[in-house]
Amino acid sequence: MRKYQSLKPSVLVVGDLMIDHYLWGKTDRISPEAPVPVIDVQRESEVLGGAGNVVNNLIALGAHVSVASAIGEDENGRRLAVMLKSLGVKTDALIAEPTRKTTRKSRVIASHQQVVRFDYETRQDISEATEEKILASIERQLFVTDIILLSDYGKGVLTPRLTQQIIQLADRQGVKVLVDPKGKDYSKYRGATLVTPNKKEASEATGIEIVDHESLKKAGFQLKNGLDLEMAMITLSEEGMAIFDETMRTIPTVAREVYDVTGAGDTVLSTLGFVLAAGGDIDEAARIANAAAAVVVGKLGSATASWDEIISYEATLHESTTEHRIKSRDALAQSIKRLKEEGKRIVFTNGCFDILHLGHVKYLEKAKSFGDVLIVGVNSDASVKRLKGESRPVNPEYDRAYLLAALDAVDFVTIFDEDTPYELIKMVKPDVLVKGGDYRGKEVVGSDIAKEVRLVDFVDGKSTTKIIEKINDKGALC
Repeated sequence: MRKYQSLKPSVLVVGDLMIDHYLWGKTDRISPEAPVPVIDVQRESEVLGGAGNVVNNLIALGAHVSVASAIGEDENGRRLAVMLKSLGVKTDALIAEPTRKTTRKSRVIASHQQVVRFDYETRQDISEATEEKILASIERQLFVTDIILLSDYGKGVLTPRLTQQIIQLADRQGVKVLVDPKGKDYSKYRGATLVTPNKKEASEATGIEIVDHESLKKAGFQLKNGLDLEMAMITLSEEGMAIFDETMRTIPTVAREVYDVTGAGDTVLSTLGFVLAAGGDIDEAARIANAAAAVVVGKLGSATASWDEIISYEATLHESTTEHRIKSRDALAQSIKRLKEEGKRIVFTNGCFDILHLGHVKYLEKAKSFGDVLIVGVNSDASVKRLKGESRPVNPEYDRAYLLAALDAVDFVTIFDEDTPYELIKMVKPDVLVKGGDYRGKEVVGSDIAKEVRLVDFVDGKSTTKIIEKINDKGALC
């Protein structure tokens, strides 16, 4: 897989571009005006959506990307064009239509759940004049294009006429065309290299209810043969994906935790396209696309997967989810970079956590409530001995880290060897630094780095020292 990191195929994405707008907040009350939650909006973000999410994924993988699409002569269209150009995307075939609205989807996310979405868009087909402009531009750049990806969101760009002309033009030039389809009538995709519907879409397109192996096989080959495709693929959610060419075979899923499936199909299409354009075969492309999708569904919102993330994910498949949360300093730095790019609010705390008890768990649950991601720094065995004496720790560092990583409140754990976590805090640069209530009136290490310091009171009577004393007392009585 690493061989693909240095490759930069040229990929043309044709389809419905849009802006995905997110309002991120929290809710803890119901409106007195109507039975709806009141969202306390804390931040908002905008990313490319629709076919633009395919572009995002390709850029994350390192491809050279061009787009062909239609947008409106409006503010959203101008912003979308700027977003594309800022990524280095070639936009010669981005055509503006005066009567068209550029699609913008706004989602309200509260406590990691999507509450509502509202859309601003046009769904009518683009004009014949726009079709001709797009096709002429594609024809001019086809000689430097390794593969074409058709990302159909049903907003009117991939009309039957334009879609067929693109496929026929590409076929004459020997360029593969991959399609993420939309709707029930797939006739406009006839002659493409590959279509990638999910199980529900494939059932609707073929009229075959996919309920078992035989019905899956029948639907897949009906797509392939009925549309004169080189191959077909049906994605099966948690069951992986099925490939149909001369034979049928399935690639099992590798996803551990699913937070949001938004954009997973875009990730599959872009990863398949990248690998095939770079010389890989369909089985290798499918395996890598499966891993990329697993990375993406573990994130919130339309997301991407880089080669480093895909390689790292595959390397940890033999580990438990708990083991995966224990990070080296370098691995943690990579995760933090991604989390900050996604706008996550990062919370950091640290300690010895020698004998895990109720006080620790409540403290960590409260710490997690201050943000989206909780990172815990754990003192190494050598560090604990320097701080607390030769009789400590009772439990070795990996045991302590593993127990912490198993808690729902904890996202990542890392072990540090210094007497204080200052260097680790410098690397994390947390939004919130959390310490125990006994630090009131004292200087908190790292307070000059974190944006905010929060103090959490301990549970009375709950401490490792008291547990050890109790054990010693009972031992003395025996």
